[in-house]
Formats: sequence, C-alpha cells, structure tokens
Amino acid sequence: MPVEFLTEEQRQRYGAYTAEPSDAQLASYFYLDDTDRERLATKRGSHHRLGFSLQICTVRFLSTFLTNPTLVPDGAVRHVARQLDIDDDPTPLLASYATAWQAREHSREIQQLYGYHDFSEQPNHFQLIRWLYLHAWLTAERPSVLFDLATKRLVDQKVLLPGVSVLERLVASVRDRAANRLWQELARQPTAQQRFLLEDLLKAPEGSSQSRLDHLRRAPTHVSGPGLIKALRRLTDIRAIGVPDIDLSFVPPGRLKQLARYAAASRVTQIERMADDRRIATLLAFARVFEATAQDEAFDLLDGLMRSLWTLATRVGERERLRTLRDLDTAALQLREACLVLLDSTHPDPQVREKVYAQIAQEALTQACALVGELARPPEEEQQYQQLLRKYATVRTFLPTLLRIVTFQATPVGRPILEAVTFLTP
Repeated sequence: MPVEFLTEEQRQRYGAYTAEPSDAQLASYFYLDDTDRERLATKRGSHHRLGFSLQICTVRFLSTFLTNPTLVPDGAVRHVARQLDIDDDPTPLLASYATAWQAREHSREIQQLYGYHDFSEQPNHFQLIRWLYLHAWLTAERPSVLFDLATKRLVDQKVLLPGVSVLERLVASVRDRAANRLWQELARQPTAQQRFLLEDLLKAPEGSSQSRLDHLRRAPTHVSGPGLIKALRRLTDIRAIGVPDIDLSFVPPGRLKQLARYAAASRVTQIERMADDRRIATLLAFARVFEATAQDEAFDLLDGLMRSLWTLATRVGERERLRTLRDLDTAALQLREACLVLLDSTHPDPQVREKVYAQIAQEALTQACALVGELARPPEEEQQYQQLLRKYATVRTFLPTLLRIVTFQATPVGRPILEAVTFLTP
C-alpha cells in the first residue's frame, strides 16, 4: 500500500481548527472548570491567562499544541475571554501572548498538569499499534478511515498527535503487516491439488482467448432455460475447485470479501504478477466467496425465468378466457331459458320437461350443459396454473440439472414441498 494516502485537504485538517466549534463543542472543550481557574490564578497578566486558557482548550479539542497558540477561531476566543471577565477586544492580548517566551513553557506545563503523553511514550505507543493491527485485521476499512479512527483514539487517550506523515506511515505499515499475515495464512490452507486448480483459473481454455477466471466472474444475464443451465454449470465449475472443504473460520468475513472483490475486478495479468502467497490467497477468497455469489445469481435467474413463465401463462390464460366468453354466454342464456321454465310454478311437473324441450331441443340443452362445464371455472381455480402446466417442456430443460446441483433445505412448514422436490430429484 502507498505510504501517502491522504489528500491535501485531509492533511490541512489534521491537528488544526477547520471551523468555528459548535455550541456543544464549546461547552465540552472550552469550559474552564474550578481546576482550570485554580491553575490560572498563578498566571500574571490578562494576556498570559487568556493564552494559557486557550492552550488548555486547544489540547483538549485537538490533542495537540498549535505552533502559533493564538490561531484559535474568534468564537472560541470570545467564549473563553468572557469566562475570564475580559470585556475588551482580546485580539491585542493574543498578539502580545504570541511573542511571549512563556507560551512554549505553558504547553509543557499543561502537558504535565493534565496528563497528556507524547506519541512515542510507552505503553501508549505499543497499545496504539496493537489496536491498529487488530482493527486492520478484523475490518476492510480504507486507510484514510483507519487514519481518522486512530486520530480519534489518540484524542480520547490524551496522547499528543504526531506529525501527519508519522501517523500516516504507521497506519500504512500496520495495514501492510495485517495484509501479509492474511495472505500467508490463506496460502497455507489449500492442498497441492487445490493450489493447482486455483492457479489454473488464470489460464485460458483451449480455443478461448479468455481465462477461466474471466468466464467464472461473468454473471449470467439471459433469462431462459439454457441461460439457467449455464449459470448452474458455472456454479459447478467453482465447486470443482474444492474450496468449501477448507476451514476459513479464522479469517474475518469482511477481509475475505474484500479479497474476493479485488479478484473479481482486477485483470488476470495483475493477479499473475502478484507474489505467490498473495496470488493464492486472492484466488482462494474468490473461489470461496463467489460460490455463494454464483448460487445466488443462479437463483435470481431461476426467479426471473419463473416470473416470465407465470406472466406468459397469465397472458395466454386471459386471452383464451376472452375467446370462450362468447360461447359461454350463448350456453348460459340457453340454460337460463330452461331454468325459467323450471321455476315457473304454473307448469305442472309432468309437463315441465316437455315445456323445456319445446323451448330448447334436448340435444342443444345437453351441449349447452357440457359447454358450461368445460368453459366455466370455479372462483378458486386460476387459469394461469393450467397454462403453466403447458410450459413443462421449458421447465424440463433445466429442472434435472437444478435438482442435481442444488441441495435444498426447508423450515418445518416447507418440508412437504422439500419432500416433493426430493421425489423429483433424478
């Protein structure tokens, strides 16, 4: 990792006032308590008392002493001056304090009185390195984020901030040590056969201009039976490396995912030029993480395919339903006429059938009843399911491959479905 990773803006903001402190910050860091006032009592002159007070507040707020102790925002200066009963403009007092030799002596006095430690002082320095190393090992934070976290820890631990380059180099070196350890630990896990298969990912199959890694990290996009089969074969190819059997529980999941993302985004030539341990570790992380990714993408494809089949079945069912409505209406009207005769109480029972047949021929009535039975659907029966069954030819192209490659699990509620799936597995 490059030693210098901070932007120029971040360097300018380090250990310096960047804006007026907020009201909450003024109340927390720029309030002079009884202990502060007792120590101020030994200072002669308003300019010494104001300068000493501002140095106390500055080291609380920034955990460092300014090269020019008077470069404090005006709002903070006025806030402290009011507490010292200084009603006049404090600017001349600060100008006088800036040229006084006591300013440097005051910073050493404050450091001793308020328990601030130098950055290189032990055991604080070792504790910071250990904290940085643990954080770098467990997380995949960017170096600039880790730098900010380290700065906050120094402020909280009352350790005076070092130069920006010193802390920047420390963060970079600790992250490098954590990364090297990660690569070495991961590279020791695969067997010789697994290492061979991982290295083989960087080679191009015969007749292809792209490596196996390029093929594996290309996500499937075509929503179709053949597209799903291709996605399932991709999952099988990743599993063939055998990395699921490797115990990687000692590796923080975030670090493993970070390595896998790097392998997914880097060029093959970049990975080939890596040191042996780093290359094996990167490919191992890719194979481990992208097995789950490949399976998720295959299921996303399956979900999209089933949705498209369901949408098509719904559309076809609605069209067929519309085409049969005319015949259904004709048959229903004939049955209505027959029912009106049956409901008419003026017709004696023995003559009812004769009256019905006089209105509608027996053969026509029989055909109408058969047509209504064929076309009418109970409310709970959806036409889509009937149409979906007709798409079995599409489903059968990928269903055996899906059931053979994917092992399903289920909650107690879903066990009947799981039993059905198990029954269908070839």
